[in-house]
Parts: sequence; structure tokens; C-alpha cells
Amino acid sequence: MARVRLSVAQRREDLLNAAVEQIQRRGAAEVRIADVAAALGVSNALVLYHFSTKEKLVAAAFTHAADADLAHLRKLLGRRTSAVRRLRTAVRWYAPTGPAKGWRLWIEGWAVSLREPALREVARDLDQQWKAALTEVIAEGAAAGEFPCPDPAAAAWRLTAFLDGLAVQMTSYAGSLSRAAMLEWTDEALARELGLERAALTEALS
Repeated sequence: MARVRLSVAQRREDLLNAAVEQIQRRGAAEVRIADVAAALGVSNALVLYHFSTKEKLVAAAFTHAADADLAHLRKLLGRRTSAVRRLRTAVRWYAPTGPAKGWRLWIEGWAVSLREPALREVARDLDQQWKAALTEVIAEGAAAGEFPCPDPAAAAWRLTAFLDGLAVQMTSYAGSLSRAAMLEWTDEALARELGLERAALTEALS
């Protein structure tokens, strides 16, 4: 049977998807070009043709996965409903027991970026985009009078820092906190950052 010839864009996407899977399985420090090549049944040379080094492959894989999460975040925040509803939906999706898939990869990326300047720049840029998307909607809700948050950017920083820390704990020590408790904490954190009482947040969502 004739081999299907993939476009450069499709081949690159396949390589990135395989790299993400291998990083999640083996860790960013341990994954090899050979692992990614073997997962797709291609040569090491083909992987190196597209990415030239393992470091560039890992940075590109991290960007690829994070971009997908960012796109979904923007979709949630762009819905035609109140800012409170959009923010709560986004926070619950982003939280470590939500359906966002990138937590293990993010943690791997943070660890490797301590030693790899290229990945550090990628991670910083993606993190800033994440905070900027939340800041925009918090500012929109405050301007509309939904809540009294005086500093949307600071609120976005504190909220993401809380969720990032929780994710590290939940990923490293699975089962240490129930899903119900974790979601209750995220609601409390969101209410606090928006300047609402917890009951007022619930009322705004009803």
C-alpha cells in the first residue's frame, strides 16, 4: 500500500502531538528524539529536520499544548453572558480537577525552564497571555458594575497563582484533596478577588 505523503504542516503537528504525549509519559528531561520518532514510526532525522534539537522540540511541544488551552480559555471568556459566569466557568475548567489537560506538561515545562532559557521565554509569554485574558474580563465586569474589583490585573495574578499552586499539589499528591473541596476553594478565591461575598457570587450565578 502506498504511503500517504503528509503536508509539512500536518507532519509538524503530528510530531508535536507525539512529543506532548512522550513528555507527559517520560518527563521533559528524559524524553528523547528517538522516543518521538518511534511513536510515529519515523526516523530520528525527520524529527531533527523539523526541530533541529531536542530543546527546540520540547519548547515547541509546550507551546503547541499551551496554545490549545489558551484558545479554549478565550472561547470560554468570549461567551455572551455575564463576566462572573464566564470567569467562574473558566476557573473551574482551568482548575486541576477540571477538563484542562495540560497540567502535567505545564509543571514539566516550569521545571525545565529553570535551566533552558528558550523554554523560559516561551513559558513566560504564554503565562502573560493567560493572565491578560483573565484581566480583560475582570476589568469588563468591574466596569459594568458586576463586582467592585479595584485592580483586575492584580486579581488575575493572585487567582492564577492560587490555581497554579493548587495544581502542583494535586498533580504531585493525587487524591490529597477532594474535588468538592477544591472547587469550593476556587469559588472562594474567585469571589475574594472580585470583591464579592461568597454568597453574592452564588447569587450572581443563579
